[in-house]
Amino acid sequence: MFFKTLTGRILTLSLLFFTVAIGTVTMLHIRREHIHITSSSRETAELMLAVIERAIASSMRVGNTRDVQAILETVGRDPHLAAVRIFNAEGRILKSSDPHEIGRRVNPHELAIFRRGDTHDVFTAANGDVIGVIKPIWSEPACASCHGRERKIIGILNVEFALAAPEEQMYASSRFFGMSMLVMIGLLTTGIVLIFRRFVRRPLQRISEKMTLVEEGNLSVRLEPESVDEVGQLIENFNSMVDKLSQAKVELEQCHYQQMERADRLASVGEMSAGIAHEIKNPLAAISGAITVLADDFPADDPRREVVAKVLEQIARLDKAATDLLYFGKPGKPAFTWVDVNDLLKQTLFFVAQHPEARNVHQVQELTRNLPPVWVDEKQLQQVFFNVIINAIQAMKSGGTLLIQTDLRQSGDCRVVTVLIGDSGPGIPPADLERIFLPFYTTKTQGTGLGLAICRQLMEQQGGAIHVASKVGEGTRVAIELPVKVQGEA
Repeated sequence: MFFKTLTGRILTLSLLFFTVAIGTVTMLHIRREHIHITSSSRETAELMLAVIERAIASSMRVGNTRDVQAILETVGRDPHLAAVRIFNAEGRILKSSDPHEIGRRVNPHELAIFRRGDTHDVFTAANGDVIGVIKPIWSEPACASCHGRERKIIGILNVEFALAAPEEQMYASSRFFGMSMLVMIGLLTTGIVLIFRRFVRRPLQRISEKMTLVEEGNLSVRLEPESVDEVGQLIENFNSMVDKLSQAKVELEQCHYQQMERADRLASVGEMSAGIAHEIKNPLAAISGAITVLADDFPADDPRREVVAKVLEQIARLDKAATDLLYFGKPGKPAFTWVDVNDLLKQTLFFVAQHPEARNVHQVQELTRNLPPVWVDEKQLQQVFFNVIINAIQAMKSGGTLLIQTDLRQSGDCRVVTVLIGDSGPGIPPADLERIFLPFYTTKTQGTGLGLAICRQLMEQQGGAIHVASKVGEGTRVAIELPVKVQGEA
């Protein structure tokens, strides 16, 4: 659980990082010190080798081997020297600071140095790590009485310098260095944790507490930034977010109130419209029938027949308005069935073609073949098509082009059949475009303003949608969207 917290992660990662970094530095330090010790020891050994060589040179010239042995034993008492000896090319020890090894074979490492042609090497002997240094002893003219006149190697002077003492000093220094680094790791990690808790964790806890209050619905909470760093910027963003949430809440409440008010008003209007429509339609039917009966008594050439026809035309208009009011107030329940949209559009266009205002309009049909059937109320959908097409035709009083398109497209996880009905009329101004679906809103001299409101109502009952796009001078496009359902799931 500790590692899952932010403090735990930072502490663990900091310890890991410092341990790796300081461990690497410590290893590099030990390696550097070891190279330095080896180099210094080699120089010291070579210096002692030169001193020993000069000391035994005079004794060797006169063949006094006892003095040579004594010199080697005396020099060999130095605690830094593991051994001082002279051996021949075959590796047999001729003289040594340790008389017991005379006649024995020299350490294979020492002989290998001579045979490789090197002057020194580091290896492990019986008493620990040593650096072995050799120097061949060549015969001189003064040595002719013992070794002949031929110039040759008459022995190899060998010094083994012990590395135990300097290595112990190096390891002691490394241990002290390592302990110092561990203390430094502890101090740095503690400092990082304290700084993190003060400047990061504590402000984040304050933000978390305030966020809990916001989740509970309290949008009056605010935080005062204590710095101008990233955490301070986060607090500023938090305050800005709460301000926007508070503003959105006020706007949402206002919108909700307006929607409730609108719904209540529409419900009242619907009830009133249905009542008025019932009160109007029955008397209109009686008036229409009475006038028709009276007109039958007029001669065929009686001018009063024209007056009666005008009266009947106005009665029909009033009856349609009353029917719209009745339908808007109490829309019928849809009777769903599978419908081919293309066939339904063709039937609707046949009826529209009989309309007087459709004579000057050129039709362009772009119907996509093999559209899947949709699950809708056929009569209600045809009423939507009829209303939208009639509106498009009436918008082109001087003639124009009526565009009818159908298409199948993918909308998220659902397939949608889209019907596009467009006209080349004058278009709808943006101010009017926002209100065309409002009940009783109309820009025409005749009509109730319920056509598009009823269309939207019907489309919602079908599970579809209707959208209008228009530009002044370019015409209007009405998109009717119908979701495609699987026939077994409808």
